[in-house]
Amino acid sequence: MFILVTGGSGSGKSEFAENIAMKLGGKMLYVATMKPYDDECLKRIERHRKMRDGKGFRTVECYTDLSEITESADTILLECMSNLTANVMFSDNNDNAFEKIIGGILNLKSENIVIVTNEISSDGIEYDGDTKMYISLLGRINSALSKRADKVYEVVYGIPIEIKRGQ
Repeated sequence: MFILVTGGSGSGKSEFAENIAMKLGGKMLYVATMKPYDDECLKRIERHRKMRDGKGFRTVECYTDLSEITESADTILLECMSNLTANVMFSDNNDNAFEKIIGGILNLKSENIVIVTNEISSDGIEYDGDTKMYISLLGRINSALSKRADKVYEVVYGIPIEIKRGQ
């Protein structure tokens, strides 16, 4: 099962995705992609660690190259595509970022993959430069993932809305 969960910041998408992963069960691997750049990042990382404490996840930190994950699991929860995309795009080795990210996901060794991403392009604001490139890249990635996904959910104000239902 391949499930994509999207939503705005603070929408409840992470908790919803964790609950899906726990229902899928088995050996669970949590792929954390947020680099701890500053105090705000550290606080968010700590909040997410507390959220999943005692839920049976083994955590692996992977900021740019998903192909480094060689461990297999019954269920992999990747949190979050937005961070991974920014990390890859703004790294020194950012050629073919789209292909690297999608290829890395396809390389994950799991029967079940749950990916959390952010909805960031619907605010109606026109951005310039790197921000516009980032939004475009994340949009392409989200679109490619949604086509491959068995199910897609958008979480709005803590309410999950099924956007795509698997066969």
